Amino acid sequence: MEKKGFLLFIVFVLLLGFVSIGFSADYKPEYKMSIVVGPTGPWGESAARFAEAVKKATDGRINIKPYYSGQLFAGKQTNEFLLMKQGVIDFAVGSTINWSTTVKELNLFSLPFFFPDYKALDAVENGEVGKRIFKIIEEKGVVGLGWEENGYRELTNSKRAVKKIEDLYGLKVRVVGSPIFIDTFKAMGANPVSMNWGEALSAFQQGTVDGQENPVVSVIIPNKLWQVHKYMTVWKYAIDPIILGVSKVVWDTFTPKDKEAIAKAALEVAAWQKKAAREGLEGNMPSLDNLKKQGMEVTVLTPAQTKTFKDKTKVVYDKWAKEIGIELVKIAEKEIRQSTKKK
Repeated sequence: MEKKGFLLFIVFVLLLGFVSIGFSADYKPEYKMSIVVGPTGPWGESAARFAEAVKKATDGRINIKPYYSGQLFAGKQTNEFLLMKQGVIDFAVGSTINWSTTVKELNLFSLPFFFPDYKALDAVENGEVGKRIFKIIEEKGVVGLGWEENGYRELTNSKRAVKKIEDLYGLKVRVVGSPIFIDTFKAMGANPVSMNWGEALSAFQQGTVDGQENPVVSVIIPNKLWQVHKYMTVWKYAIDPIILGVSKVVWDTFTPKDKEAIAKAALEVAAWQKKAAREGLEGNMPSLDNLKKQGMEVTVLTPAQTKTFKDKTKVVYDKWAKEIGIELVKIAEKEIRQSTKKK
C-alpha cells in the first residue's frame, strides 16, 4: 500500500506540473504565420522580429515560422482571416483590406479621405474604435495583438499629373480587389480595374493599364514604379493598417504566462514596425526625394485640392458608412476631431 500511495503521489505531482505549464508540452513544434508580402521592408521584417521575440520570451516553447508572399492562402489573400478562424493559419500580420471581406467594420480604414494624418489614425486605433474592432475580430475568431501599418495609398500613373478631379477622368487604374476601392475610383471618374499584382506589373509595362494606388515604402519604391509611371500624386486617400493577430483557437491553447509574453512582444514589434513604415513620410517627406531623383514628377495635394476629391467621393462615404456601422463611423470621426484639436 505504501508503494501504491507513493506512486499515486508521483502521478499527482506530475499532473500538477502539467497544469502549471498549461500542458505546454502539447504545443505545436511549429506555428505558421502568414504574410502577404516578402521578407523585406517593415511589414515583412516585423514577422521575423515577432517570431524571434516570442521564441525568446517563451524560452523556446513557441516557435513561429513566417510564410511569406501569401504561401498559406494559395493566392487568395481574402481567405487569410477565414483560415485563421479555422486554426489552419496560426498567426498573421494581415492587412485590414484583405480581412474586410469577412469583417465589414474594417472598411472604416478604406473610407476615402477619412484619415487626414497619422495622428488621426493613431487616435482611432488606440481609442474606443480600436478596442471595438479588436473585440469584433475576436468574436469572429482572431485575437488582435497590435496595430501595424502598410501606409497611405498614393497614386502613380503614366499619363499625366493628377492635381484636380478632371485629371482622373477616364484613367485606367489598377485597384486593390475590394468593392469600396472600385466605388471610390468610379465616383472620381476613373476606370478602376481589379487584377492581381503580377498581372498589373505586366499591364503597366504594356501600357494597357495607366496607373495604380499603393503605399510608397512597401510597393512603389521596392517595385521601382518610376520605370513605368512618370507621375505620382500624394493625396492620402486611404490608409492600410495591418493587424498582428493570432487564431483564437490557437490562442486559447497557450498558458496565461505565455499569452502575456506574446502580447508584450507583439506591442514592441508593432511599435517598431509603425515607425519604420512612416520613415521619411512625415513632415517634408524626404522619402519622396528618391522618387524625384528617379525622374518621377511628384504632386503633393494641398488641403484645398484634397477637398475637391473628398467631396466627389461623398456618395461612397454615405454608402459604406452604413455597411461599416454608422455608430462606429461617428465615434471614429469624434476621435479624429479630438486628435486635431491636440495639435
